[in-house]
Amino acid sequence: MHSSHGFRDIRNRLIDLDRSWILRRAEQALRSEIRHITDEQADKSEGGPHDYYSNGDYWWPHPDTPDGLPYVKRDGESNPNNFSAHRLILRDMRTNTAHLAAAYAVTKESKYAERAVRWLKEFFLDEDTRMNPHLLYAQAIPGICPGRGIGIIDTLHLIDIPQAILALQGSAPLAEEILSGLQRWFADYLCWMTTHPYGLEERNTDNNHSICWHVQASVFAGFTGNEEMLAYCRDRYKRILLPGQMEHDGSFPRELARTKPYGYSIFALDNMATLCHILSTPSDNLWNYELPDGRGIRKGFAYLFPYLVDKGRWPYPPDIEHDEGWPARISGLLFAGLGLGKAEYISLFESLERDPEDKEIRRNIAIRQPILWL
Repeated sequence: MHSSHGFRDIRNRLIDLDRSWILRRAEQALRSEIRHITDEQADKSEGGPHDYYSNGDYWWPHPDTPDGLPYVKRDGESNPNNFSAHRLILRDMRTNTAHLAAAYAVTKESKYAERAVRWLKEFFLDEDTRMNPHLLYAQAIPGICPGRGIGIIDTLHLIDIPQAILALQGSAPLAEEILSGLQRWFADYLCWMTTHPYGLEERNTDNNHSICWHVQASVFAGFTGNEEMLAYCRDRYKRILLPGQMEHDGSFPRELARTKPYGYSIFALDNMATLCHILSTPSDNLWNYELPDGRGIRKGFAYLFPYLVDKGRWPYPPDIEHDEGWPARISGLLFAGLGLGKAEYISLFESLERDPEDKEIRRNIAIRQPILWL
């Protein structure tokens, strides 16, 4: 791993590069209305007002039935009429909180911490507005199921929140009872996603969903001091994720088989890199870990990097939707540049669009403020 000195140098460079953007976004966040899951009711949800609800992206009303039920799948084609309000509210909370925490980290001005803590308290803790720590009703399919394990990917954006909270530690607004309440929420959610059948189903998928389950479990375990879960995820990265998902050339064949092979390949590798960043220790460095046949995160980046530099060389069909939005700035490039000692990865990271306009591209970038992770 890079030394803490190396991380600090890169962090300072990033702050210099992004300072005006961080502060501009934080000022917008100060003015943004605070939103809650309870603000929007989903008429098709079997849950209550505190229960997160969403629909599967690629599911559409049945063309041959009067009520459109059961919905039918059109892979890669997002249905714009699906209920997405909770997903957008959750991401709004994450984005505003991350921007405010980053600004607090850069300036130590209490106004940023105050607003960030208010977002956190109202979203996770206050009885009237909190979100319940489970996803029983995520990515529901009307006429088929009230929720699915696959829906757990909807909370991938929450991985920025523990990092934001750590940046806010020591600020007056983050009182001890608020911090302990937030740790309890994430411990409860981690318990749910590691014991409920939906969680186990998502953990055991053989594509990017399983990678993202492990990313969430690792971040939430780190935040709540769950060393056993961290060790479990480290072991599964080596025994399950790498051998089960990466091809010998470093590609992810299940992502290449999708209707969005470029975007899905970037998404899978980005989240694998986040896993290596979270889980690596001085005695167990996943950046250097390789299977006997040479497969490892280094090979994954060696495969994809040339196509991130020059998309025109991509040997597969273009993505069915949102192809023009990639590549964008993914934190995996930054983490891999540090973890693998590849300055060209960091240079590419710095050159790419940090704030994509396309909402679908934004949805597929889990980390909004990389400086919170260094």
